[in-house]
Amino acid sequence: MTPPASEADPTPDPAPLKLVLFDCDGTLVDSQHMIVAAMRDAHAAHGVVLPERDRLLSVVGLSLPEAFAMLSQGDRAYPVEALVDAYRNAFTRLRNAEPPEPMFEGAREVLDALRQRDDLVLGMVTGKARRGVDRVLKAHDMEGWFTTIQTADDAPSKPHPAMVFQAMGEIGARPEETVVVGDTTYDVSMALQAGASALGVGWGYHEVADLQRAGADHIVHRFDEVPAAIFDLLARRRAIAG
Repeated sequence: MTPPASEADPTPDPAPLKLVLFDCDGTLVDSQHMIVAAMRDAHAAHGVVLPERDRLLSVVGLSLPEAFAMLSQGDRAYPVEALVDAYRNAFTRLRNAEPPEPMFEGAREVLDALRQRDDLVLGMVTGKARRGVDRVLKAHDMEGWFTTIQTADDAPSKPHPAMVFQAMGEIGARPEETVVVGDTTYDVSMALQAGASALGVGWGYHEVADLQRAGADHIVHRFDEVPAAIFDLLARRRAIAG
């Protein structure tokens, strides 16, 4: 006769893993100077009129082909593939010549505190290539801080939810125990499509009103507000689940 589960294995089930996935550009680091400069160089190389700065920043977070396709506004004469290559070349050149992208105020301190908690796992979901992520982490002495890193090399562009699904699969986390932290509507949409909570940040490249319209569960305006917001969102999901 098989004993009851409580007698067969007295060890209680472990608490479900809580996964926090951070976007990079516009959320952790302020890369707008290098992005705009690389965009300028790429457009100049092909004699294409440079879109307004706000429009350039509006596509940050997308993978490069999707970003340039959006900037084209359907104009078939807009050389998307050539601009992607030119942007990559320009960004590499700038990356080697310029200081690394600075972190937003308070970002590193908050991440350092969160990564030391036993009840959280940190991850990253970004439109950057893995090479760019590695450079940022090395420059800010954060190598090994993120247990899972999903990049433009690994999955379809945001707002497709594949990055979140892949991260949850690697960690074994459930959607209701996952929070995505990002500065764009693409981050919000990606999180919601994956069933995760969406925490918007107000210091990035999309307007707060746009994040709200996209359905962000909560929005913070300083990095030191992030930890409390994460645990509040997780508590809300637990309450809904009963």
